[in-house]
Amino acid sequence: MTPLRIVVIEDDAMIGWMLTETLAAMGHDVCAVEATEGAAVAAAARHRPDLLIVDMFLAEGSGISAMERITRAGPVPHLFMSGNDPHMAPLHAEVLRKPFREADLAAAIGRATGKSGRPGPEASAVPARGVS
Repeated sequence: MTPLRIVVIEDDAMIGWMLTETLAAMGHDVCAVEATEGAAVAAAARHRPDLLIVDMFLAEGSGISAMERITRAGPVPHLFMSGNDPHMAPLHAEVLRKPFREADLAAAIGRATGKSGRPGPEASAVPARGVS
């Protein structure tokens, strides 16, 4: 599998940084990390990513609303993450519960994209890390 171009939508700067580092170690390219609904919509239009990883609840706006706006232009693989109630996600949405381990992230990416969450055979050598 080729590396994915990913936009992360996360309003906690530390979690955004840790997720970016983890995704890079997994072989993916993080195009942008955005903290608000409006910035997320603009970044998705600008970067046209292969995947969006979206915090459901943002301090400014909503990750769920951002995805509704983004997908009006066409389908985009995405997964939600939340430290709160994952049942607030849209029906049939892929939800990754925080905190999570790298293996959980890889599996969720695979389910959201229909592909393996790790590019290339060398990715199996990446040690397990967690993101909270």
